[in-house]
Amino acid sequence: MSDIRTADAMTIRRDDPDDVVARLEEDIIFGRLPPGARLTEDALMSRYGTSRHFVRQALVEAERRGIVRREKNVGATVRFYSADEVRQIYEVREMLTRQAALMIPLPAPQSLIEELGELQRRYCAKADLQDLRGIHEANDAFHVALFGACGNPYLVRSLQDYMNLTLPMRAKNLADREGLAQSRRQHELMIELLRGRDSWALAQLCVDHMQFSKSDYLARIAAEPGR
Repeated sequence: MSDIRTADAMTIRRDDPDDVVARLEEDIIFGRLPPGARLTEDALMSRYGTSRHFVRQALVEAERRGIVRREKNVGATVRFYSADEVRQIYEVREMLTRQAALMIPLPAPQSLIEELGELQRRYCAKADLQDLRGIHEANDAFHVALFGACGNPYLVRSLQDYMNLTLPMRAKNLADREGLAQSRRQHELMIELLRGRDSWALAQLCVDHMQFSKSDYLARIAAEPGR
């Protein structure tokens, strides 16, 4: 199990626990801190230029989001998901996604189509700049806006929880040229389907949309020695 390294990390003073959580989350989901890496408080304090108090708060929040595991006598580590866990998590996310998509009234209001069009332009702009954090945030904003149209805020909240849970599995692909290009094309097709009446086609596309990242994560963990 590897320890994190701090020499190549720029020390930035972080006096807001939310900022520390965001930086830690970013390092994990974009692979700078790999699954299984030990997260010692001293190393994180040095890496993020913050206090032990804020590091501990960040680890608690990261554990709540499912990207960090904390165990007695072991400490904190970047969460590793087994192949079975990945499949089970995605089974639930796929069911929630399909149901939310089927509940979106079609044809969708022009206001929703315009909102998603603007979010898609923002997503593409961040992609062109290779702004990984910006890509991740714009992508999630697109999906939250899309599924928000289902009219059930409790379903949307559940979907957001599972989007967060799958961050370590899916966000790496936002830096992958093929995965990002496919994501952009599928977003455009989702917007086009919102103009029509085929709810089943929209729902299937939304489910298909998450398969690339799931397959990629499963392939990566299968290739790791000892997994």
